[in-house]
Amino acid sequence: MSVVDASRRDSPAFGIRGVVEGFYGTPWTHADRLEMIRFIGARGMNRFVYSPKDDPFLRRDWAQPYGPEALADLAELVSAGTAVGVDLIYCLSPGLSIRYSDEADAERVLDKLASVAALGITHFGLLVDDVPGRLQHDADIARYASLAEAQATLANLVFQGLRARVPGASLIVCPTDYWGYGDEPYIAELGQTLDAGIALFWTGRAICSATLDAADAGVFTRATGHPPTYWDNYPVNDVAMGHELHVGPYRGRSADLARNAEGVIANAMERFESSKIAIATIADYLASPAEYDAEKSWDAALRDVAGRDADAYRDFADNSRSSCLSQLDAPEVTFALEEHTFGLLIGDTDRAVRILGPLADRLAASARRLLDGPVENARLIAESRPWIEAFAVGAEAMQVMARLTADGLLETDGPRVLRPFLDDLRARRVRIFGDVLDMTLDGLCRTHDLPHPQPQPLTEEPLLTQKEQQ
Repeated sequence: MSVVDASRRDSPAFGIRGVVEGFYGTPWTHADRLEMIRFIGARGMNRFVYSPKDDPFLRRDWAQPYGPEALADLAELVSAGTAVGVDLIYCLSPGLSIRYSDEADAERVLDKLASVAALGITHFGLLVDDVPGRLQHDADIARYASLAEAQATLANLVFQGLRARVPGASLIVCPTDYWGYGDEPYIAELGQTLDAGIALFWTGRAICSATLDAADAGVFTRATGHPPTYWDNYPVNDVAMGHELHVGPYRGRSADLARNAEGVIANAMERFESSKIAIATIADYLASPAEYDAEKSWDAALRDVAGRDADAYRDFADNSRSSCLSQLDAPEVTFALEEHTFGLLIGDTDRAVRILGPLADRLAASARRLLDGPVENARLIAESRPWIEAFAVGAEAMQVMARLTADGLLETDGPRVLRPFLDDLRARRVRIFGDVLDMTLDGLCRTHDLPHPQPQPLTEEPLLTQKEQQ
């Protein structure tokens, strides 16, 4: 299940280690949430953050009470978490409509949180992310000097009320400006005005940060007075990232990050089974950052999630690494295509196809296995199918490229034969093989698509000079 020693899981580096259902899109089912809680609990994580963006009871209709069925579902999540050492963090997102200056609205927030506290929930979140970065109600504008002051005042009231109603209650706030260097005026004012017992979410230098390190966490801590709890937007692939499938390993997080951070909560994808691959590697990192080996952890995660199809799925996933965390999109294919191009340039046909041909055949066979089945984790393949189908097209394109090269027909027949593959890949609008295959196919096709000078017909009559024509 994991490459991290069991003793490390008993004394993990980070105090807070979890997953947030915080994406835009169709929320997970109740059964999904129960399974994810068991999945992360088995891997040493200890928080499940309930915050689906498109749940109206959390955001648009945040003040509306739950019915009995919804409360029963939440109670079951709490019970499932207790069984495996995972606490539920229930988050409310009232920022689109709340009147910060209205004590009645603050009381509505408390009432909503208290209604779920009765189920055994003691950890809560107040999220004001993805809302306008200014005060909008006239009464709020008249009362507060800044958005940060208004939000901190609300959070402090809610925290005090929770402590009075729920023994041991905790509160974490996600700010409106939740990324940057960590010492910007808004986040500094918010943090310095918040009660010292309230925690703060932060995503790092970007919404989806390529790196997280202890130095940046230290800047945030000194500016706000609160060590960050990272809301890490990986493997989530919503909104502008929808063309990417984030099934690569966790990378870019420093081995000493825990020195200045409370913990990490990873934002998952709407694609539930696919999310498990990255999440398993995140669990390994959070248990022991100093010992974390991304590739070894990834291999173990693929075996856990894909089962007997892990080798075939790895062939696919190795070419779907594109994300803010990945510096190289398709390492093996990139090397093979570089060798192919170099072999062509130096006139060595054998070198051009020596690696590309066998690799393309292997990838094509893996694509057929995943698409034609039967497979062990059918839901994983169904979620990945648009990318796997594009992967199959690309593998076939490389097979054809290798055969044309071996037969000496790449220059003459390549543009005509390879153009349909390029057009097909582009029409699918999913990212696979990074840019390397697209660029290679485009180069082979576009160069020969340029118009060529038409030869002049031969004539037996002497050409007249310009002077003679006059």
